[in-house]
Amino acid sequence: MKLAILNDTHCGIRNSSDIFLDNAEKFYDDIFFPYLLENNIRHIIHLGDYYDNRKFINFRALNRNRSHFLKQLRDRGITMDIICGNHDTYYKNTNNLNSLKELLGHYMNEVSIIHEPRVMEYGSLKMGLVPWICNDNEKDTINFLKNCKADVIGGHFELTGFEVMKGLEHHGGMDPKILERFELVLSGHFHTKSNKGNIHYLGSQMEFYWNDAHDKKYFHVLDTETRELTPIHNPHTLFHRIYYDDTKYDFNDYDLSNLDNKFVKIVVINKKDLFTFDRFVDRIQNKKIHELKIQENFSEFIGSSVDDDNISLEDTTTLLNSYIDNVETELDKDRIKKEMYDLMIEAQTLEIA
Repeated sequence: MKLAILNDTHCGIRNSSDIFLDNAEKFYDDIFFPYLLENNIRHIIHLGDYYDNRKFINFRALNRNRSHFLKQLRDRGITMDIICGNHDTYYKNTNNLNSLKELLGHYMNEVSIIHEPRVMEYGSLKMGLVPWICNDNEKDTINFLKNCKADVIGGHFELTGFEVMKGLEHHGGMDPKILERFELVLSGHFHTKSNKGNIHYLGSQMEFYWNDAHDKKYFHVLDTETRELTPIHNPHTLFHRIYYDDTKYDFNDYDLSNLDNKFVKIVVINKKDLFTFDRFVDRIQNKKIHELKIQENFSEFIGSSVDDDNISLEDTTTLLNSYIDNVETELDKDRIKKEMYDLMIEAQTLEIA
C-alpha cells in the first residue's frame, strides 16, 4: 500500500492572495492528483497546517480550496487522515478549537480528523499520528510517544536542532531523543526539507516566502510494506533570485524566459556599468512578473560595532542572521534569530492583499 504525505499547505496564506491560490491549484491539478491517479494511491495523510490563519479564513480561499482539493477527493474516491498543526488551532495552549473541525465538516466521509495521538494501521504498517503538542496535551502526548506500539510516527513537531529554513537552525524545541525508538519519523512544521537519523522534516510542498526561493519542494509517498519514502518534486515556483555581478558575467544575454508569473529579486554584488544594469532592469519589468525587488546596499543599517565585510546581502533572512552573528552581545543569538524570523514571517503575511 502506498500513502501520499502532505503537510504545511497553508490554505489562505499571504492574505488569501490569488497568486498563491493559483499556485496551489497548479500543484494539485498538474502534479499531485495526476501522480496519485497514475499510481493508484487512494489515501492521503496530512501532517498539519492545512489552513494558514489561526483566527479566521477568507471565504474566497475556502471556496477555491474546496474546488481544487476537497472536491477532488470526493470525485476521485480518495480519503485523507489529518492532524492539527499550530496554524490550525485558534488558541496556543489547546487544540480543542481548530479550523479543521469547524471547516471540513462537509467532507467527513472523505476526511478523518485525528484530534488526539492515535496509532493507525495502513496495510502492515502501524503509524502513530501526533497532532500539534501544546500545554493542554503535552503530558498525554509524551506518554503516547514513550509507550505506543508503532513503527512510524507522523506529526507536526517543533524539534530542537533542525532547520526552520535553510541556514537557520531551531533551538529551544522538544528534544528529538524521545523519537529515537521509532523506525521513521515524518514531520511537518518547518518548511525546508531536512533529515537527521530517523527524523525527516518533509518541508512545504509550495513556495510561500522569499526564504523558499531555490529550495526545492516535494510531496512524499510512503510505501507501507518496504517503508520507502519517495519525494515527488513540485516544479512550480514563485520566487526567483538573480545575483548581479557585471564584473563576471554579461547580463545583456541573460535568459529571462522563466520569469513570467514570478516574484523577482536582483541581489547586486557588483554594478560597474549603470547603463547595462538599467537596461537589464527594464527587460525584467517588461516581463509578466508579480513584483521586482532590487537589493543593493545595507550599509545604513550596519553600526560601527559590526564588521560589514562579513554581512551577507543574499536575502533578508540571511542579512538578519549574519548581522546578528557579527554583533557583539552576550545575549542568546539563536533566540534573537528565531524572534526576528517570526516577526519577518508575520510581516510578510500582511504584505500581499
